[in-house]
Amino acid sequence: MFTDRRIERHQLPYFLQVFNRLTDKPIGFLGNVSEDGLMLISQLPMMVDVDFELRLKIPGADGALHAIDLTATCLWSHEDINPQHYDSGFCVSQAPEEYRRLINVLLQYFSFDPQQASV
Repeated sequence: MFTDRRIERHQLPYFLQVFNRLTDKPIGFLGNVSEDGLMLISQLPMMVDVDFELRLKIPGADGALHAIDLTATCLWSHEDINPQHYDSGFCVSQAPEEYRRLINVLLQYFSFDPQQASV
């Protein structure tokens, strides 16, 4: 089991919901994300070593929700520090270009550049 993170991840607030792509039922929220993986926060533990068909519904500039479908394998799942919540780590195996664009937008939105800050 690896413990060192090789890829920088960015924390997300609890508003980007994740759905089961096949049933369109919500399964949790994005906890953090990178090009190669994501962490899901859910009310139930996820099965490890299983491929999941996931869907992100992202609000667009036009006000409509846009689906980003991806396939990811659950690598680990354990109870969160918050009672009745679970954190699960996924390795993304198939994702469209929209997923990478989403990560870039989130990176810009949540990043802080101290050189651009006013004192």
